[in-house]
Amino acid sequence: MSIDSPTAAVPRPPARTAPAPVMSGAQAVVRSLDLLGVTDVFGLPGGAIMPVYDPLMDDEHVRHILVRHEQGAGHAAEGYAAASGKVGVAIATSGPGATNLVTAIADAYMDSVPLVCITGQVFSTLMGTDAFQEADIVGITMPITKHSFLVKTAEEIPGAIAAAFEIASTGRPGPVLVDITKDAQQAEAPFVWPPKIDLPGYRPVTKAHGKQIQAAAQLLATAQKPVLYVGGGAIRANASAELKVLAEATGAPVVTTLMARGAFPDSHEQHLGMPGMHGTVPAVLALQESDLIVSLGARFDDRVTGKASLFAPNAQVVHVDIDPAEISKIRTADVPIVGDLKEVLVDLDAAFRAADTEHPHDYTEWWTYLNGLREEFPLGYTPTSDGLLSPQYVIQRIGEMTGPEGVYASGVGQHQMWAAQFIKYERPNAWLNSGGAGTMGYAVPAAMGAKVAQPERAVWAIDGDGCFQMTNQELATCVINDIPIKVAIINNSSLGMVRQWQTLFFDGRHSNTDLNTGHGTRRIPDFVKLAEAYGCLAIRVEKEDEIDAAIQLALDTNDRPVVIDFVVSADAMVWPMVPQGVSNSYVQYARDHSPAFAEQED
Repeated sequence: MSIDSPTAAVPRPPARTAPAPVMSGAQAVVRSLDLLGVTDVFGLPGGAIMPVYDPLMDDEHVRHILVRHEQGAGHAAEGYAAASGKVGVAIATSGPGATNLVTAIADAYMDSVPLVCITGQVFSTLMGTDAFQEADIVGITMPITKHSFLVKTAEEIPGAIAAAFEIASTGRPGPVLVDITKDAQQAEAPFVWPPKIDLPGYRPVTKAHGKQIQAAAQLLATAQKPVLYVGGGAIRANASAELKVLAEATGAPVVTTLMARGAFPDSHEQHLGMPGMHGTVPAVLALQESDLIVSLGARFDDRVTGKASLFAPNAQVVHVDIDPAEISKIRTADVPIVGDLKEVLVDLDAAFRAADTEHPHDYTEWWTYLNGLREEFPLGYTPTSDGLLSPQYVIQRIGEMTGPEGVYASGVGQHQMWAAQFIKYERPNAWLNSGGAGTMGYAVPAAMGAKVAQPERAVWAIDGDGCFQMTNQELATCVINDIPIKVAIINNSSLGMVRQWQTLFFDGRHSNTDLNTGHGTRRIPDFVKLAEAYGCLAIRVEKEDEIDAAIQLALDTNDRPVVIDFVVSADAMVWPMVPQGVSNSYVQYARDHSPAFAEQED
């Protein structure tokens, strides 16, 4: 038939759209996760979420990993998100199941981790009656979530879950809670996809204002002593490549915070290391003595600034952040820039190159001073005097033998600081830790989540004997689900960081910090026996010449988790250190040893 044929012009009836399939709210939860591309979730069932667990059992797309504690589910989802850049998902029941997630939710909020927590809630008709296993989890988590949804009807479920993923992963990432009543899970409704997502007022700014970019570029070109102060936002924005381009164009020194380790390669000649309370002397003093701080996805946290009123007294500040609430919150910004760091860095690089042709920068004197500090105050440690292992050496060897392609999740305390200092990070997402909240118990489940996200990489949990006892039950999850993580317990038989402060500031009165797990104690528990009881390969290392062989055995073992009990000295301390509440100028390189200054602040 020719196109001129009269029959060709007859309009066809519109194609009939298939009616939306009717399914239960519980099925809608699982179907929504499928359509959002979720492949792994961590959770623990209970009465109020049980309807969701029934269709989850038959789902072919989503792998559910049954944890042993809901806190473990939350941290595992965080580790998954931090290692992969995807949204992590945790599922829990109402009441204590949901409240056990609170620590992980707070952790994700402080460290800007994209996390969606789906919790069951009691029947909507029972809410507010103190029903069995009822807790107002939306109210409880309100200050520590980016947003929360309380879902009371089946129709709302697809839209709430899709919106939760949108909010968690865009702008400044963070945790979102979706609390679904049991009657909403049981009721049936048409499943409409894609759902209409209406988020009035939620418009993350990604493109920065051109005038602010120009102003920042001018300051950078004319500064004598600039520093690029890089925070965790650089990791979350996936902006490492753009950061490297700008850094090399400027030739300015770079410091990376605890949350930003790996955002800029440790091996790069412009990298001064980590600033802050336990930062390197060059990094701490570079910020303190600078005339320009370009803050890139950092928030002037108290652990970096010391006493904020005395921090970098002569510095102008360019503050780049996607969250406008962070800008000028602690330190007033001379040039505030709101936008996505990845995009801002591209624009700032172009603007700097243009400004630099008019006013070529010269940081020669600045680098002479900084290189002098690098030579005089290199990062190091004093060997132990009690014959026990140096924890710094143990951690350094783990990093050297595993290499930059490994993933390192840490607990909180001395071992966290040593892992940040003595492992060399060359890529983003290799270092996972609880920076803002400082959550003991983070390491093991976070390493588990990271290993699920990146099964081809060697994943270490570098943990303390105190932290390890908070979430070690997730070793069971690892064994049963074939998640072969490696755990290094830096066992000094104490709550090490608290003990260090007690030694320095409380006249050596070690109140309630002895855990009886290490050398010369009853070893309660015996970590080797504990790990073996969970089905792991367990090793105890007490001599320096045993360290490498144990690490190598761990690296070679991929059929089950490995736990190494490194028995280290309780007297080892984290240095350098800026005591709390004083100017960063008083950084101590080692005990009773500070750099000399011409003048000291009051």
